[in-house]
Amino acid sequence: MIDYETYCRIKDALQRQQLNYTQAAQALGLHRQTVAAWGQREQYRARRQARRASRLDPFKRQIVAWLEAHRLSAMQIVQRLRSSGYQGGVTIVRDYVRQVRPPAREAFLTLSFAPGEAAQVDWGEYGTIAVGSTRRRLSFFVMVLCHSRMMYVEFFVSQQMEHFLSAHLNAFAAFGGCPRRVIVDNLKSAVLQRLVGATPVFNPRYADFARHCGFGITACSVGKGNEKGRVERGVGYVKANLLNGLELTSLAALQARGQQWLAEVANVRVHGATHRVPQEVFAQEDQPALHPLNPRPYDVARPASVRASRQFRVVLETNKYSVSAQHAGQLVTLKAYPDRVCIYCREQLVARHLRSYDRHQDIEDPEHPRALLAQRKSAREQRLMQRFLALSPQAAAYHEGLQARRTNARDHVRRIVALAEIHGDRAVQRALVDGLAFQAFSAEYVANMLEMRLRELPEPAALQLTRRSDLLDMELPEPDLSRYDKADNDNEDGADEV
Repeated sequence: MIDYETYCRIKDALQRQQLNYTQAAQALGLHRQTVAAWGQREQYRARRQARRASRLDPFKRQIVAWLEAHRLSAMQIVQRLRSSGYQGGVTIVRDYVRQVRPPAREAFLTLSFAPGEAAQVDWGEYGTIAVGSTRRRLSFFVMVLCHSRMMYVEFFVSQQMEHFLSAHLNAFAAFGGCPRRVIVDNLKSAVLQRLVGATPVFNPRYADFARHCGFGITACSVGKGNEKGRVERGVGYVKANLLNGLELTSLAALQARGQQWLAEVANVRVHGATHRVPQEVFAQEDQPALHPLNPRPYDVARPASVRASRQFRVVLETNKYSVSAQHAGQLVTLKAYPDRVCIYCREQLVARHLRSYDRHQDIEDPEHPRALLAQRKSAREQRLMQRFLALSPQAAAYHEGLQARRTNARDHVRRIVALAEIHGDRAVQRALVDGLAFQAFSAEYVANMLEMRLRELPEPAALQLTRRSDLLDMELPEPDLSRYDKADNDNEDGADEV
C-alpha cells in the first residue's frame, strides 16, 4: 500500500517525464508491478483495512453498563470479565476503559480576597542575559495584590535569599504598605518542608522577615499551584507581553523597561477577570487597607563565615573580593546584598565592594594593599642599607657624605650596591676609600674609578741603548744659567718699587 505522495510521483514519472514502467520503478525505488498497477488507476483510493474482531467485543456493552453504575477501575473490570469468560489481556481492557470514560477534570473554586488581605509572590525565568564577560539566567520576581491585581515586577540574575527579601521590600515600598498575608509556593526560600496533612516548616529567615514586616505566610498545598493562580498568570503575562520579542541588552535597561511597562501597560489595562483597571482599584480600595511599613530597615543580607586567603581575598560565587592586608588568613563574616558585598571582622566593617555578577573576577580596593606595600618597601630599604654597610668599614662615613652632598642619596646607594654585584665587594671597597680621601661622594665617581682600574694600559717598551761610538763620544756644552739669575734680580727690583 503506497501513500498519496508516492502515487503522485508515479503519475508524474509516467505522464510528464514519459518514462516507462521499468524506468519509473528504478527512479522511484519501487517494484515494476507496483508502478504498473498504480499508473493505470485514474485516482488514488486508499485501501480500507478490514477491522479485526476483538475478544473484548462481546463484553463492551457490559463494561459500559458497569462504568455508568459504578466508578470501577480497569483491574476491577478485568476481574469481573474473567468470571464472565473473558480470555483476553489486561491492556486492551484498560485502553477501552480510558476511551469510554475519559479522565475527570478537577474543578476549582474562584477565590475572593478582601482589600489589603493578601498578595501572591512567585519567581519566573526567561532565557539568559549578558553580564560582563558571561551570561546569567534571567529571573524575575512578581508580586500581585489579590484584590486589585496590582502587579510589581523586578529582574535579577539570582534567586538567593537576599534577592527574595529585597524584592519583597521593594514591592511593599512601591505599594506604600504591606498586606496582611503573603501566599507563596513551596520554594526553599520560604518553606523548608511541606508534607501532606502536616503543618509546613517555614524558613526561619523568611519567618523572621514576615514578623518584622507584619504579614503572615500562607503556603500552597503540595502540587496545588492553582492556589496562587493570580501570580501564576502574572508570570505568564510578563513573559508574553513584556519579554516576548524584547532585546535583552543589560539588566539595568531591562529594569527600567519593566517599571515603564508596569506604569503604562500592566497596571492601567482593563483586567480580564475583574474588568476593572488594577491601578484604580488599588488606589480606591487596596492601598487604604494595607498595613504601614515598618520604619526600621531590615537587613536582607545573606551572611557567611569565610576565611580570607593569604592574598587577603574572600570568595563569593567564583568572584574574589579584597580585604585589608592585615586580615589575611583571618576568619571574617561576609554579608552578601543584592548590590554590594560587606566584610566584617569582629563586628567591624573592614571592606565594602559593589557586587559583581560576572564570573572569576578579582575585585580589589586600592587602599587594601598599601600597608603591605609600605611594609615591604621599608624591608627592602633595610636590606639595601645592610648590604651597603657591609661593603666596607668606611661605608657608613661615605653614606653620611652622600646624605650631605646629594639629594637622592638612596639612589646612589642602590647603584653602588649594584656595582658591587658586578665588580665585587673588594673593588667597590677600594673605590669608597678613594672617594672619602678625595671627598667625592657619588655613584658616578665609584663607577668611574672601577672603570679606570679595569682599563688596560699599554705595556712599556723595552729600553734600548745605542752603541754608536760617535754618539757616545759627543760632548755637549754646559748650559748658561745666568739668564735665570738676571730674571730673579728684575723681579726683586719690581717688588721694591711697588
